[in-house]
Amino acid sequence: MTDSDGSSHLNVGANASESSSLSLGDMHVCQDGPRDAPTLLLIHGSASSSRSWDPLVPLLTGSHRVIRIDLLGHGRSAKPTDRSYALPDQARRVGLALDRLGVEHAVVAGHSSGGVAATALAEQRPDRVTALALINTGPSLDALIAPQAAIGLSQWPPTDEQLRTFANSAFSRAGFHIPEELLDDVRCMTHHTFTRTMQATHDYLKQRTLPARLTILGKPLLVIFGEDDRRWRSSSAADYRAVPGAKVTLLPGLGHSPILEDPARTAARLLAFTTIHTARGD
Repeated sequence: MTDSDGSSHLNVGANASESSSLSLGDMHVCQDGPRDAPTLLLIHGSASSSRSWDPLVPLLTGSHRVIRIDLLGHGRSAKPTDRSYALPDQARRVGLALDRLGVEHAVVAGHSSGGVAATALAEQRPDRVTALALINTGPSLDALIAPQAAIGLSQWPPTDEQLRTFANSAFSRAGFHIPEELLDDVRCMTHHTFTRTMQATHDYLKQRTLPARLTILGKPLLVIFGEDDRRWRSSSAADYRAVPGAKVTLLPGLGHSPILEDPARTAARLLAFTTIHTARGD
């Protein structure tokens, strides 16, 4: 998929298996589950990739066609220096990918800043987005907890020690085993993509809070928050109650990454929501 003409090359046969990876130009996509099931799109957060959803996917594919996309600059997608990483541009690329995959309707779930990208997608393509689920997505910049330690941006790539210090705040429990894949996702980024994608989330939230945007959209909304989040104040989840009909759930004992800390508990909340709001694309 290119910025110039939106063209793409789908490297998968017409009779795709129930689990496959494919390339849409410079975007990497994973698909799991029955192709005729309701679609659930999962969007990862900053400095992460579609692999962050790996523990959750097997719990979702019994009833969904699960699609994961590595946003530009992340994972196995391209990392160009001459392209915009602004959230509206990232959302536009995701929308084009859904077009190429023939997805007419999807429930969209985003983790952390992936929830910001999901909101941007719903703003651009309300015809495609049936409902939204935001997992530990800060509603505004006021909810951000100042990081105790940040990667030294003067050095790239970061050292293993810097990576582990950076990733540590994504979990609630001291001594939690940080998946090596999570560290690899940061290692495979460039200094340019790391800083630009982080800045993009800041810029989008600075323009307007997510509850204000979501109120205008009028989409069914589920908010899941690990109660012990060390990156975004979990009490800020209450801000989403300003969105008419929003369902807000706090998960005690979990931090910023419930999709990794307790996949089963997270999937149970997500499935209860999608059962009501999924729509088939036929």
